[in-house]
Amino acid sequence: MTIAQIALDDSLNIRLSPEIERERRTAIEDLLHGNSFDCETTAAPYNVTLSLASRAVKFTLQGAEDGAETDFSVALPPFRRLIKDYFIVCESYYKAARRSSHAHIEAIDMGRRALHDEAAALLKTKLAGYGVKTDLPTARRLFTLICVLHIRIIY
Repeated sequence: MTIAQIALDDSLNIRLSPEIERERRTAIEDLLHGNSFDCETTAAPYNVTLSLASRAVKFTLQGAEDGAETDFSVALPPFRRLIKDYFIVCESYYKAARRSSHAHIEAIDMGRRALHDEAAALLKTKLAGYGVKTDLPTARRLFTLICVLHIRIIY
């Protein structure tokens, strides 16, 4: 494990719905339980903070042992459609989970996983451009956290 801690910039003070809060908490717990994340410029393990900066997500990495810090920003326009579609599919999934058949829920979840995988592959490629190597499960969880940062509506 190379990510020792992960935090989201909570300066927006947005109250999350129970479903979104569960997604956020699960992504963080899963990342801390197992991840593959290695940055060429900073020694692992890392304390990672994600924040929004204009039209980008800012990654701040601090070496947990040596305190060395590096940051970089991943432009979000290439993710815009994926984030929007992911929110739509997730909302459908949450509604279906309360009222629909198991088969209907499974079909929606398959679409949600496909979008998640596409976004994770793109994020993995973008991170590689900053000298960060990661695996698909870690990129999936990071994408979930990026989506949480985008929530602007108070539930």
